[in-house]
Amino acid sequence: MANMNHKPSKYMLNLLHVLSPFVEEKNDIVNVIVEINTGTINKYEIITESGQLKLDRVGYSSLAYPFAYGAIPQTWDYDGDPLDVEIVNVIEPLVPGCLVEARIIGVMKFEDAGEIDDKIIAVLADDRRSDHLKSIDDLGEQFKKETLYFWEHIKYLKKPGTGIPKGFFDKEEAIKVIKDCERRYKDIYLKKFE
Repeated sequence: MANMNHKPSKYMLNLLHVLSPFVEEKNDIVNVIVEINTGTINKYEIITESGQLKLDRVGYSSLAYPFAYGAIPQTWDYDGDPLDVEIVNVIEPLVPGCLVEARIIGVMKFEDAGEIDDKIIAVLADDRRSDHLKSIDDLGEQFKKETLYFWEHIKYLKKPGTGIPKGFFDKEEAIKVIKDCERRYKDIYLKKFE
């Protein structure tokens, strides 16, 4: 897990920039750096430039995250951040800042205040309790309703109507989104440092 082709360093490595998005060339398992745990109203984000975890904001309501949440290394979404991942069906809380391998099951297309901000949906790759989850449909209609409700209302008290879910899509579409964000990371984010 997380073997890096990087020489030892006396400085802390920023995993957002040294890990590849996909694990060992498997096209449906990605590296994810956990930012938020299930059940919190706090919004944590990894500082892209340094790799530290920062409290971005305290939620504006009592609406808590119904899933663990993180970012895929070496990706860049249209909103100017690494690509987001919802990690569902997590039994034991994950430690924010830890690295997990997650198996992709789909994507929810999403618009946040006019910007594309898609959400990859995945399960922990090595959790046998999730082996039966192959697609978003396997999560059931209640998962879809709760997820849509969460994203439509998470910022409602601050900016009503700015969270607009655009639907759920299959694993193949999710992989396409990740690869597009991987190209954008190389073409846009890294070019700023040349």
